[in-house]
Amino acid sequence: MKKTTTTFVLALGLLGAAAPALAQYTGPTTGAQTAAPAAAGYTGPSSVPTMTVKQLLDTATDDQHVRLQGRIVSHDGGKNYTFADDSGRLPVEISAKHFPPGQPVTATQRVELVGEVDKGLRSMEFEVEQLRLLP
Repeated sequence: MKKTTTTFVLALGLLGAAAPALAQYTGPTTGAQTAAPAAAGYTGPSSVPTMTVKQLLDTATDDQHVRLQGRIVSHDGGKNYTFADDSGRLPVEISAKHFPPGQPVTATQRVELVGEVDKGLRSMEFEVEQLRLLP
């Protein structure tokens, strides 16, 4: 029994050592961070409009797809982050799988977020479907 447990623990250790390095947000945080591998996606032209945070807050409709460019300025716990551009700040939801693998994202790194507006009667949330690092 002891040999089986030792073999199992050794096998788990080897699996962990072979796992690829994962990207994650490395800026300010108010909660635990998690990371998962990101899937490859389409990188060609898009008809999804680029908006500022102010434009999004003033004119967005429920289920509208939008592109934002700016910075992720804080991790607020779980999938919750705060995004900012020159016009304002917006809470966004980003699954760990959307962060680029092997590339840390800091609070000063410019990013492009593509996602969907989830607008309720008194609140609005932006659910990120794609995250791309900008130069």
